[in-house]
Amino acid sequence: MKALNATQIVDGSRFNAFHIALIIWGFIIIMFDGYDIVIYGSVVPVLMKEWSLSSVTTGAIGSYATLGTAVGALAFGYLADKIGRKKVIIICTVLFSVFVPLAGMATSPVLFAICRVIAGLGLGGVMPNVIALTTEYAPKVSRAAIVSFVFCGYSIGGILAGLVSRVMIPEMGWRPIFWFAAIPLLLLPFMMKSLPESYGQLLRRGEHGKVSQILGKVNPEFKPTGQDTFEVGQPSKEEKSSISKLFENNRGLSTVMFWLACFSCFILISALNTWLPKLMMETGYDLRSSLTFVMVLNAGAIIGTIIFGRLTDKKGFKIILIPLYVSGALALCAIGLQAPIMIAYLLIAVIGAASIGLQNLLNAYVSQFYPADIRSTGLGVYTAFGRMGGIVAPMLLGILLTMQLTPQMNFVILSIAGLIGAIAISFVKDQRSEIKRQPIIGEDAESSVNL
Repeated sequence: MKALNATQIVDGSRFNAFHIALIIWGFIIIMFDGYDIVIYGSVVPVLMKEWSLSSVTTGAIGSYATLGTAVGALAFGYLADKIGRKKVIIICTVLFSVFVPLAGMATSPVLFAICRVIAGLGLGGVMPNVIALTTEYAPKVSRAAIVSFVFCGYSIGGILAGLVSRVMIPEMGWRPIFWFAAIPLLLLPFMMKSLPESYGQLLRRGEHGKVSQILGKVNPEFKPTGQDTFEVGQPSKEEKSSISKLFENNRGLSTVMFWLACFSCFILISALNTWLPKLMMETGYDLRSSLTFVMVLNAGAIIGTIIFGRLTDKKGFKIILIPLYVSGALALCAIGLQAPIMIAYLLIAVIGAASIGLQNLLNAYVSQFYPADIRSTGLGVYTAFGRMGGIVAPMLLGILLTMQLTPQMNFVILSIAGLIGAIAISFVKDQRSEIKRQPIIGEDAESSVNL
């Protein structure tokens, strides 16, 4: 009997209850991933006062947690190939759902930092595996929309972090905000029952019967017989390649510029995630208003990704990304002037679009720049280099705060990262790329989610 092509069965499926459940669980997990990452910045002003933390120590804690997410992304990506994505998603969810609340019980900065680093392992490992699993089972015709929606869970979690902090801190202090992160533990039994395992992983273990049952739910038009055998169709499978190939065919300059652009973007994202409320309080806004800025930042990221993602399809990446970098830099310079609150919200929304939202667009740019045989290598090295900016930024800004600069000067210095990013993208040579007008997030999502 000829083996059936599992990939073709999934690609030809129509959106149904199976996909709805997968989207809901993926969205919830990514939402709490975003919540748990952003809440540290929301409580920084309170922690510094309660534990008498210096700006350098506060920034270092943020850097250690970011380092944990980088290690988690690498370690759990490797482990998923061994034991399956579903098990890794569950393990990562348990890690951050236990250690984020434990951080809320910490009695010292050292214990708090340890809990944040361990939680970071799970936070870094869960996103690529959730997105990869979602991509694997999504119908081909709606894959881009489905993955895009799940991606938005991160920014929704950031908005939720700002909202919960704004409500709880004045009345209950900072600790309950971290305990709220334990909610996924209550959902674990349902999650374990509803999430499917990767059919690729099941086939590697020879479990064709389970694959048959899952595919019957994915595509009701497929009727399992109980005797079916499957193979995984991989018509676009990427070959392993060396880093040196990234510099062939006059791609060398563009490759380095992408690294620099990603590094700059992660400086903005990590610095804002850690320090935005504190910086806004330094500028003159009260705590409640400063926490609202966290919500506006992430709302701007969602809107920016949607609007500018469509524009890049029509106009091209460079013509959108360069002005977006510059707009973010200008908004950062202006926000330090303590503008009227509504103008400040607008500026923060622009900054969200020009940092978190821009990173989404930049990932798509890179994924479309390289030919298929070196795409994974290109994305992997680019992301690894970018994360260095995320590790450095919280501590760097903490050092700046010890220098007693004016609030506006802190934002101006941070804005330099945006200008560097714009300059870097301007040197990318599109004519040497494999860029085509493709959806911003689609079939390459699995490769580009290791952010």
